[in-house]
Formats: sequence, structure tokens, C-alpha cells
Amino acid sequence: MSQQVASLSGKPFRGGFWLVLLGAALWGIDPLFRIILLKSMSSSQIVLLEHVVLFLAAAPVLWKRRSELRSIRLRHLGALLVVSWGGSAVATILFTKALVSGDLNMVLLLQKLQPLFAIGLAALVLKERLPRNFGPLLLLALAGTYLLTFGWTLPFGHAGAFIGVSSVMALGAAALWGGSTVMGRYLLGTLQYETVTSLRFVMALPLLFVIAQIERQPWQLDNGHGGWGLVALNLLLQALLPGLLSMLLYYKGLESTKASYATLAELSFPMTGVLINWVVYHQVITPAQFIGFTLIWGVLFIISNQRAQQEPAVKVQTKAA
Repeated sequence: MSQQVASLSGKPFRGGFWLVLLGAALWGIDPLFRIILLKSMSSSQIVLLEHVVLFLAAAPVLWKRRSELRSIRLRHLGALLVVSWGGSAVATILFTKALVSGDLNMVLLLQKLQPLFAIGLAALVLKERLPRNFGPLLLLALAGTYLLTFGWTLPFGHAGAFIGVSSVMALGAAALWGGSTVMGRYLLGTLQYETVTSLRFVMALPLLFVIAQIERQPWQLDNGHGGWGLVALNLLLQALLPGLLSMLLYYKGLESTKASYATLAELSFPMTGVLINWVVYHQVITPAQFIGFTLIWGVLFIISNQRAQQEPAVKVQTKAA
């Protein structure tokens, strides 16, 4: 038996693409809160404590929607592990370690391949068919992201920069984030977006505990950076804004958005980073960055208009157990 729903209210929801875009844009404010935390804790410790806060927010939601958990099958559990362990935990750790051990520009460039992984997996797993001109639009979006990140310069000095463990870790992170987008879209065919968001955070917590235990980093706080009060405030804001709120918006939008479209909407993330650098840190936006910014926004508007014309009421297929 199958059932079709368009939204929680039963009415077609048309703003999913822009909710995905807004959710991804909120990821760009994460560094504002992470700066102080990195002075006192390791990356793994920050992610662990962030997920503890998110667990406290997610646990009541899971209890309220516990009846939905009965519909989870083995294939859904695998998708949840990709989303929680892969997207929430392992990908972030791989990306961080790649930044530490490799060339920054090379790591950032390889991370931009995430849409290619997501689009390929969406075609394979979700059987999504791409619209006309999607290939050229994807190339324009990637070109815009490149200009936004590197400007007119080359991101690496020689081809050997791509050979090494750090490049493999960067590609692994991009693949896991792309896979997380696709598997999240798959799960929304069975579970509500609040449930998927909560499970993402709750299921990542045990793995993060294990990772923190293996690393055995001492829990120390330098009072010169504001003490536990300021650290706790930054941790709370980081968990609730670029953490909980962003993912709620993201998965709500993903309910009615193809994974291949959503992965391009996620390019709002680097655009937010550029705006934060401009407004907060007073870094001048270069002509190349402005062109890249314009290219990305142009592609996003074109894709949004295509969806409005071709898929005015995208529906989520929900299969009963």
C-alpha cells in the first residue's frame, strides 16, 4: 500500500528549494561561533558537545514520534548511518584532518566535487531524471564556486598536490556529504523531516563518544578566552543555529526537492562565508568573487524557475510498512 503526501498539511509545498538554500546558508555562520571554541577544545570535542546539546533537543521529538520508528527497516537503517555517522561525524572529521595534513586550496577544490557525487547517487539510488540544460547549469555553478573560492588563481602549484592521503580524505568527505543529501531525501519518503533531523543527531552521538575516547584529548579550558560561560554560550548558539535550525529547514525543504537540485542549493554555503568575511571581518569582495557570486545566484534562480514550471507540486512518496 502506498500513499502520496505533499506536505504535513496535505497541501503542495512549493518553497522547498529555497528552504534547502536557507538551511545550507546558515552553515556559513558556523565559524563565528567556532572560533572561540577552537581555542579551548579540539574539533572532535566541539562536535561531541554540540551533539550532546542537539540530543537534548532531539530526544523529546523522537519520543513524540516514536510510532514512526516502527516503519524503519534495514535499508532505512543503512541510510540513517550514512546521514548520521557519515554526514554528521565522519565527513567533518575527514575534512578537518585533510585541512591539517594537506594543501588548503587542494582540499577546498576537491570538496567542491560534492554535487557530482550527490547527482550520481541520486540517479542511481532515487532514479532521478535530470531536466534539460542541467549539465551546463551545473558547470556554471561549479565555475562560480571556483571563482568565489580561488578567484582567477590556480588552487595548486603542481599536479602532485592531488596525490596523498589528504586528497583521499577530502574526496571521502565530499562523497559522504553528497551521499548524506541523497540518503536524507530517501528517508523522507518514509519519515517526517523532524524525525530524520532528530535521528541524524542522536545516532551520531555514540560514534562521537568513541572517537573522543580514542583521541584521549584532555578537557581543558583557558580562562583567558572568556571562561566556561562564554564557551557554553558559543556552543549553544552553534548547536541551535547552524546546527538544529539549519537542518530542520534543510530537511523540510528536502521533502519536496530532488536531491540533484538540493545539492546545488547547498552552494549558498560558500556564498554565506564570503558575506561573513565581508561584513564581519571587512575583507574586500574581489571582482572574481562577485562574478562567482552572480553565477551561482543566476543558476539557483534558473533552477527554481524550472521547478516551478515543471514540478509545481513535488510530492513525496511515502510507503507504508
